[in-house]
Amino acid sequence: MKSILIVGCGDIALRVIPMLAKRYRVFALVRGSTHTDRLRALGVTVIRGDLDDRSSLARIAGLADAVLHLAPPPNSGTHDIRTGNLLAALSRRTLPQRLVYVSTSGVYGDCGGAEVCETRPVQPSNARACRRVDAEQQIRVWARRNRVSATILRVPGIYAAQRLPLDRLAAHTPAIVASEDTYTNHIHADDLAQILVAALRHGRANRIYHACDDSELKMGDYFDTVADACALPRPPRLSRAEVERAVSPSLWSFMNESRRLSNARMKAELHIRLRYPTVADMLDEL
Repeated sequence: MKSILIVGCGDIALRVIPMLAKRYRVFALVRGSTHTDRLRALGVTVIRGDLDDRSSLARIAGLADAVLHLAPPPNSGTHDIRTGNLLAALSRRTLPQRLVYVSTSGVYGDCGGAEVCETRPVQPSNARACRRVDAEQQIRVWARRNRVSATILRVPGIYAAQRLPLDRLAAHTPAIVASEDTYTNHIHADDLAQILVAALRHGRANRIYHACDDSELKMGDYFDTVADACALPRPPRLSRAEVERAVSPSLWSFMNESRRLSNARMKAELHIRLRYPTVADMLDEL
């Protein structure tokens, strides 16, 4: 049986592990105690290590045939030293055959609402997105040099029944008026888990895919839809200038970028049939 190493063991990893258990022996790199008991209950072998400490990663060298890299970059700087440390550790012994990395659609910056395919040049507009671009570049260079099949998934906003913006709605955080609003993109957490499995099986070498659903929503409409489904008041609508003054800079960096991701390549090459093609499909179940 082949082995797989999961790096970054949060909600998405916990959803994908049961899908992998019949095909792989699953290892998980874990820094702290969060989810450790649950991982072991799922049959996962837990390995202690910290991506911020290269010396702690010695045990993962030569361990796995495949790697799922779900860990976020550091919270500061423009370079992802965590990905650098991971790749250095994987290079010490027999290399994995495949690596799948979960990146972000934020690497494109603001596209003015245009439809975006995977060939569009990246144009990150903040340090957080720059770190993701850096991670992607490190992985692609490393994969080419070592003949590892690497797949990059650019992921937009992840949602699920437990991952809805209810706190934001309860706080009456404003949304942008429809005439000035931005397009946003989404993927259900369970669909992202199945996309990860498909990327391991069908992803082409050094290929990028948009892991997104079919929704074509503006951000305010998304919040209105969630509010209606959860019997909460819709958020107040303000002009862009007023919203920028009312919200934090980090929140504004998300609200200020508009793009519509194409998922045609994902569907054609990874053979994905979405369980939740739109956000409304999941909300109908609530």
